Amino acid sequence: MIETPQQYTARIISNLTSQEPMKVFAATPKKIDRLFEGAAPAKLKKRPAPGKWSVAEIVAHLADAEIVIGWRVRAILGSPGIPIQAFDQDSWAEAGHYAQRNPRLSLEQLRTLREANLALYKSLTPEQWKHYGMHSERGQESVEHIARMMAGHDLNHLHQIEHILAPKKTA
Repeated sequence: MIETPQQYTARIISNLTSQEPMKVFAATPKKIDRLFEGAAPAKLKKRPAPGKWSVAEIVAHLADAEIVIGWRVRAILGSPGIPIQAFDQDSWAEAGHYAQRNPRLSLEQLRTLREANLALYKSLTPEQWKHYGMHSERGQESVEHIARMMAGHDLNHLHQIEHILAPKKTA
């Protein structure tokens, strides 16, 4: 079943519950780093099922998403109300060769980009958090809403990584 943009938004934001987005942002690279401990490179690149991303692909996606969000937030801050283009994550995964990327390098890219974006978020005034862009599929999205979405997005993918790397129970 394909989700509507509204269903996707509701599902992703529901991951956040009462957590503070900035704390989730700061913790995500550290959590991924801990999950990588002891994981064989082959395990990080193995897809859990046909059509499902490997850990390497998930972390590459998170790094690329951080580029997208950083640009979107800066575009909104510079030109409130600006149109925001959606992107096809599966096309990016294929075109960006996510399956061949080194997951540890993708994590380092995520960590560096995240630090830059966190510094920006920490500098924003209350008024700037309310600035918005017009997402091509989801409509009006404020910087505050985008931050909540991305924190929920982090939690969604952290759960996937934990599930993939969890020791398999044998009978």
